[in-house]
Amino acid sequence: MLALVLAAPVFAQAPQVNPLAGDLKLKLAKQLQQMAGEFDGVMGIAVKDLGTGETFFANADTVFPQASSIKIPILLELFRQAQTGTLKLFSDGGSALSLRDLAVLMIVLSDNTATNLLIDRVGMQNVNDNLRRLGLSQTRLQRIMRDVDAQRASRENLSTPREMVTLLEMLDAGKALDPKHTQAVLEILKYSKSTPLRRGLPDNVPLASKTGGMGGVSCESGIVYLAGKPYAISVMTTFDKDSDAADSTITEVSRRVYSYFERLARSNSIGARLP
Repeated sequence: MLALVLAAPVFAQAPQVNPLAGDLKLKLAKQLQQMAGEFDGVMGIAVKDLGTGETFFANADTVFPQASSIKIPILLELFRQAQTGTLKLFSDGGSALSLRDLAVLMIVLSDNTATNLLIDRVGMQNVNDNLRRLGLSQTRLQRIMRDVDAQRASRENLSTPREMVTLLEMLDAGKALDPKHTQAVLEILKYSKSTPLRRGLPDNVPLASKTGGMGGVSCESGIVYLAGKPYAISVMTTFDKDSDAADSTITEVSRRVYSYFERLARSNSIGARLP
């Protein structure tokens, strides 16, 4: 008679999650909530790790006026139409500015005349239709730049921190445009400019972003290309009492978020700094 000898099962030990990393995340989450709560006005924040999907939110679904940050969706629609062959981005020569030249002026110098020319060319409704196709229900282009009558009627260009981070995430992942046009859009958004988010980062860390500012409003949305830990971030404010203070607060948010992700990118799983 054969005796069966059953070996004790061997189970792979699941990796343990270091509670210290969780403490670090909780600390940042509390800091961002506190900064939004103490801001003299209304502030919303959304942050997303583009690798792990980790998020931080404070008033992330509040709808804010965008000022010039709405130029990101306009830029996307311009390049979507170029991708489909509806528009040609480059001129055939001569002294006329190309559509790509206007796009650079719109993003880098935040030129409102260039922006209005592009809105007229791509169509306001087409910008909004594209946003709906991407699943963004709260982001809307409702007026051209410097439309005082529209402002008095509270017809502003709108979005939320969560939706702008989602839009940037889709852009980075190639879900908004093909690879060629994605690269072209990010190249324009990465052009060097002094902004609140930029001032919270080291000079050597690339940032693809667009600010927005007008009376009582300051915001910026972008992608921080930190090596090993790229993330999307959107900070929006309205009912600002002091625009300089609003920009300084956005810079401080940027600095704290960067510090958190930089520590994770440069440390091992239990927090020791990597050589």
